[in-house]
Amino acid sequence: MSLVGHVLPPHPSTSKITNFTSQNITPKPILFTNLISLALTVTLNSPLPSLAIPSLNSPPPLISPTTPFSQSKNLQIGLENGKIRPCPSTNPGCVSTNPQSSSFAFPWMIPENATENAIQKLEEAILKTQRNAKIQVIEDTPNGQYLQAEVDGGFDPDVLEFLVRGDVVSYRCMATKVTYVYPFTTALGDSKGQDERMKKILDELGWYAPSFDSMD
Repeated sequence: MSLVGHVLPPHPSTSKITNFTSQNITPKPILFTNLISLALTVTLNSPLPSLAIPSLNSPPPLISPTTPFSQSKNLQIGLENGKIRPCPSTNPGCVSTNPQSSSFAFPWMIPENATENAIQKLEEAILKTQRNAKIQVIEDTPNGQYLQAEVDGGFDPDVLEFLVRGDVVSYRCMATKVTYVYPFTTALGDSKGQDERMKKILDELGWYAPSFDSMD
């Protein structure tokens, strides 16, 4: 049997492959499109970073006193650990019976027969000898009776503080206004005026104050 002239018909599958490859078909970027969609989904669903925006109701930051002038504006009044405070180093217009004070004064002594109602007598003496005197505080404390008063200090009031314990009276007399002259950082003034003020009150009371001379 001769094989000449017997040509096999084309295989169907071969024809389909030829036709498919001959067509101009652009493949769709399915994988890249899916990646973009996934990235957008993650971005939109992710929480935004929190921003440190200060609240309008937040208190202003505390500014620590760093200059003698700013320190003189923050004068502390009242007892400290049950005792009269020393004079601030930035306030020359002050005198105190606290031994840590640079302007030191001896405490007053009440005569033995005059200790009764001593705080009331002290109040009356202040009102009588000082201009525009105002008693701010009179209170009993575990360490004695405390009296605080404001008196005429010129442009601003001066503050008087007393602690009466038995027959001993400790005190501090202090100007609330401190004057500086630029560019100097040392305040002007001294404690002589306060010493004179306290002497008037002491003489009115008839009490006395020890001194270094009396100790010799």
